[in-house]
Amino acid sequence: MPVDFELTKEQEDIKATVREFAERYIAPKAVEFDEKQEIHPEIIREMARLGLFGVVFPDKYGGLGLDPVTAGLILEEIVRADLTFSLAVAYLVQTSWGYIAYKYGSEEFRDEVITKAARGDLWIGIATTEPGAGSDLVGITTTARKVGSEYVVSGEKAYISGVREARERGKWFEYGGGHVTLTYTDKSKQHRGMTFFFIPLTDPNISIRLEKEFGRKGWSFGSFVLNDVKVPEKYRIGDEGRGFYIAMEGFDHARAYIALACAVGGKRAIELAVEYAKQRKAFDSPIASFQGIQFQLADNWARLEAAHSLAYKALWALKMEQEGKIGRFEVTKIAAAAKLFAVQAAKAAIDDALRWFGAYGYTEENLVALALKAVKSYDWAEGSLDIMRLIVAREVLGRDFVSGRRR
Repeated sequence: MPVDFELTKEQEDIKATVREFAERYIAPKAVEFDEKQEIHPEIIREMARLGLFGVVFPDKYGGLGLDPVTAGLILEEIVRADLTFSLAVAYLVQTSWGYIAYKYGSEEFRDEVITKAARGDLWIGIATTEPGAGSDLVGITTTARKVGSEYVVSGEKAYISGVREARERGKWFEYGGGHVTLTYTDKSKQHRGMTFFFIPLTDPNISIRLEKEFGRKGWSFGSFVLNDVKVPEKYRIGDEGRGFYIAMEGFDHARAYIALACAVGGKRAIELAVEYAKQRKAFDSPIASFQGIQFQLADNWARLEAAHSLAYKALWALKMEQEGKIGRFEVTKIAAAAKLFAVQAAKAAIDDALRWFGAYGYTEENLVALALKAVKSYDWAEGSLDIMRLIVAREVLGRDFVSGRRR
């Protein structure tokens, strides 16, 4: 397969524009995201002005109509400027799950919701996890029953990103936002009885609770309870009974972007640590001159460079699937492998780099320390690393071997 890493003129221009924005607006405020536990609203508004919350939506609905690879180039610049990953969460969740909502939503839903999301007036999140169900989606208990032209939804979603920002109208997004939410419409059918809905968190009948997250503190994290919440049929995402399959596709998108975010975050952390290692002296020499540092640097740089390339291969695979040139399960395998490798490579690299800072590395004003806490979240977010291993093994070995024995 021929490989070409050259960017198009359009991609170069987009990347340059976002880098200028990120260096001007994001980088000076990044540490404050964690300290104040919120992203400055003006940064979100400026991102909306640039169209960064609508990059993958077609221009028909007010988006930029960009492919996943180009969307990844934008994410790269955001992560480089904000190693807390707070803005990365805001961007990649809407970019991945917003695309899924667009793809499977009705025309009426697109006209009402996607056009607002593309303008940056509304945020789209994802809610599958529950207190008793994470990677095992079949274990969810949230239900939706059809009553006339509406569905009545009850249940609880936990460890969800963006509940505060989706709840509050006007501060970050004019219309607040909502979450693509997985439910059972027929529990007797197990995963074949699951259905997705877009549920606005601005509904007063939904109660939310915020959690104190270990990292990524600039973007909220919490749970919400649905107690007989009425959802119009037009907010159903895809057909009844197709929710599980749509969720699996959405995870592929999110995992590809997560892999890139982790690889870029790791590389940026190494860059900052290298700058410090050249200046910090021990025994009258810069610590960068010690082979112990150099060997760590070489190993981590090589792994991160590989993770970076694999992440872009996952985004390329999404693009190829959209063009009908590659199959769904091949995308699933590449995206899972990318997330698995990038998270591990980034954690190891950032941990090593942090030690180069000595005691300063143990402070919360050190961006590299904030990056380590952020990357750690992806041990679980959008599927645990062990689930990634199961997916890759399943696709390489074949499904007859997924339980460890032939069937």
